[in-house]
Amino acid sequence: MELVKIVNFIFELGQLKRQKHTGFYQAGVSNPDSIAEHAFRAAQIGYILAMMEKDADPQKVAVMLIIHDNAEARIGDQDKIAAGYIPKNRAEEKAFYDQLKLLGDSIENKWGALFDEIEARKTKEGIIAKDADWLETAFQAKEYYDLGYKSAWDWIANVEKALETESAKKILEKMKNVEFTDWWKELKKMTYEKLDSK
Repeated sequence: MELVKIVNFIFELGQLKRQKHTGFYQAGVSNPDSIAEHAFRAAQIGYILAMMEKDADPQKVAVMLIIHDNAEARIGDQDKIAAGYIPKNRAEEKAFYDQLKLLGDSIENKWGALFDEIEARKTKEGIIAKDADWLETAFQAKEYYDLGYKSAWDWIANVEKALETESAKKILEKMKNVEFTDWWKELKKMTYEKLDSK
């Protein structure tokens, strides 16, 4: 394992902070979330789902989600319209495995197996990870919807059809009726002190 290759790989991961989730451009969002932002929240959703579903390894699910979009540093994110014209799955797989060659056999074998597992969805962890991936996109769509991008609801409807786990379905159903700003309303406290009236 050459250190310069690892250094270059880590720099390459920085591209994920600059790659945008392009599908949301169709909803009129001018500055959509990045692939790195998506992967960060998806990994935490995956951990939570794995704990809710029981008999699944939450750390494994989280790692799957941290690495699952690494190839998009090289090929970018193609929305569902572009994907109808470009064979994204093959390109993504090739880019992902080319990236792994920089990291040595041990990481290549482990991450390759995790990538295959989420793509195939033949294990409990693979199913949970894919649900978390989709669920994160639904949460992002809900944020855009609440900000006035009404066509973002289409992402939520599509995710609802795709989800497999009961935990993800329950979270999505609850999420649909919660404003994305509700989380802080109970936390907000005024910090001023009222002056004594004279």
